Amino acid sequence: MSAPSNNRAELAKLAGHSFSDPALLDMALTHASVPNIKNNNERLEFLGDRVLGLVTSELLYRSFPDEKEGDLAKRLTALVRRAALALVAEKLSLGSYMRLSTGELKAGGVQKETILADAVEALIGAIYLDGGLEAARKFIHAHWETMLASGEAPPEDAKTRLQEWAQAQGLPLPHYRVLSRTGADHSPVFEVEVKVEGQGSAKGSASSKRAAEKLAATTLLEKIEGA
Repeated sequence: MSAPSNNRAELAKLAGHSFSDPALLDMALTHASVPNIKNNNERLEFLGDRVLGLVTSELLYRSFPDEKEGDLAKRLTALVRRAALALVAEKLSLGSYMRLSTGELKAGGVQKETILADAVEALIGAIYLDGGLEAARKFIHAHWETMLASGEAPPEDAKTRLQEWAQAQGLPLPHYRVLSRTGADHSPVFEVEVKVEGQGSAKGSASSKRAAEKLAATTLLEKIEGA
């Protein structure tokens, strides 16, 4: 099992929250791969995901008063996706504070986007339980407001773009199927294929089915647009 390379008080300082219950921070930084420990960060991750969704939705609602629900939803997807969470983790050097199993550490777990993203959500959950919604809101605003690009159009999801393209061409909707699922339960890898009639297919691999579908859609769009 790995030990954190930095003092967790330093992380609390970076996060801008002084924990009344340091055990919550310990839990947020303990990956499910660590053996013989009941309180890993999975439940906190579940909670933090919902808190993040609520606070970022409120932030978007106030920041873009003239946008429709669909555009706000696209912005929300971009803000809570794994890549955005991993950027926050990188800013906090979160990987250096985490506890992982020896095997996961050797496999480069402290650099895996999925592990880092989940840890950020767990950290948000821990802050929420320790200091309430206002403390969680303070943390989220500090790290997410800079991601808002108020002068840009809402980001378009690759799956949505591919679907809209197919509809515009009078083609059936894209068809996705899972080709394989490998890896451990706590760190799976999905390989997904997408097909559009008459336009061939593309594949994508990621740690979730949804992310793999997006990668596959992105690849197929690149093929179509480059043809």
